[in-house]
Amino acid sequence: MTDATVHEDRPRLDPDGRVVIDALGMPCPRPVIELATAIKQVAIGDEVLLLADDAAADVDVPVWCRMQRQLLVSQTEQDGRLEFVVRKLRES
Repeated sequence: MTDATVHEDRPRLDPDGRVVIDALGMPCPRPVIELATAIKQVAIGDEVLLLADDAAADVDVPVWCRMQRQLLVSQTEQDGRLEFVVRKLRES
C-alpha cells in the first residue's frame, strides 16, 4: 500500500476541522450528491465545506439543506467559485 492510497481513505479537512468536498468542475447534480454522501459520514454537529462552480448549486444546496433539515451555515461566491458550509443537525 502506498502513502497516496492511505491518504485517499481519509477525508480532507480544512484548518477549521471541516470536511472539504471539492466538487469544482462537477455538473449538476453531482455537488449535491457529494454533499449528501459526506453528511452521512460525519457526526451530528460536524461541518462540511463544499466547493462548487456549477451555477445550479447556488440554488440546489440551500434547497437540499432545507429538505434534509441540515443547517446551511454560510454560502459565498467569488469569481464563480461557490463555497457552502453545512452543519449536520440530524441523521438523514
